[in-house]
Amino acid sequence: MSGAPLARTVGFQPGERNVFFHLLTACNLSCRHCYINPTQHGTATLPLATVLQWLKLFARAERQTTLILLGGEPTLHPQLAAIIKAAKSMRYAVTVDSNGYLFHDLLDRVTPKELDYLSFSLDGPEAPVNDPIRGQGVFTVCTENIRRAVALGFNTSLIYTVSALNIDHLHRMPPLLADLGVRRFFIQVIGLRGNPAVQQPDGASNWQVEPQRWLAVVPQVAEAAARLGIHVVYPKVYLDREEPFQCAGMVAENFFIFPNGRVYQCPLCEDHPIHSYQIEDNRLVHRDGLNEDRFFPLTIPEGCVMNRLLQPDNIAYQPDGTPVHRISCCLLKQEVLPLI
Repeated sequence: MSGAPLARTVGFQPGERNVFFHLLTACNLSCRHCYINPTQHGTATLPLATVLQWLKLFARAERQTTLILLGGEPTLHPQLAAIIKAAKSMRYAVTVDSNGYLFHDLLDRVTPKELDYLSFSLDGPEAPVNDPIRGQGVFTVCTENIRRAVALGFNTSLIYTVSALNIDHLHRMPPLLADLGVRRFFIQVIGLRGNPAVQQPDGASNWQVEPQRWLAVVPQVAEAAARLGIHVVYPKVYLDREEPFQCAGMVAENFFIFPNGRVYQCPLCEDHPIHSYQIEDNRLVHRDGLNEDRFFPLTIPEGCVMNRLLQPDNIAYQPDGTPVHRISCCLLKQEVLPLI
């Protein structure tokens, strides 16, 4: 195939279902940009029986649901392999998002047929960039386990959270991923929740990246990765003038489940007790009151109303008061398919 890789917007589809299930909030790392907030999300590790009951609440026999198993570090859950196997029997497409340590011999307890994707997190192309963000020694452990997973036949993906600390190194990631055998590359934008909501990074005035910098760097890196045969996904972030704003909460079905039973539809809201649903006695209960889903239908010039309410410093304005950029729904993605 020839020509330049083209990014396309992956629009929300009615009936699309994605379940982001935090099995626990415990983690062996202390990443500087971690979004987990134990005060809001709880500190429990859900027992296997509870996990299976909750999975049944969101499974649909008539169509496949995408399931992302998260933490904290999900491989710290001693029964993660059993959870993966059970989820596959409920017609979930299963991804595990790991920091790379792969506790409890996960690769020996599941097969590539049982796990659709094993996703790793790195925030730099080498240890001197990654480890000050994620922890000493993390780069080596993570890359070694990626190579092991690829050799065993697992589909692997990698998440890189872009911030002011590491955007200058993003362009060095595609060659590394190609060498490791990673098939999908998720370029994520730093969110102001959890740790980044309460502290600034050392050596940078802000966690976040200016719009012009994001737009100048990220699409070009995505194209470079696609030329190496890597499937790339990254958030839309900024809408073009002619593009309509669309909220995932109004079209698709996205559920972000935490160990204390909170179920959000919008990840921007996770630092606040405004979740749409609560799991009570193994039932999914819609909550009354002024919660996140009451805001989804609102139309504002800035685009995403939750971004305007919770992260207003993200938005710059023209002298006439109109926003310089409209912010897309944080779940709206750009996709660049591999060329080879």
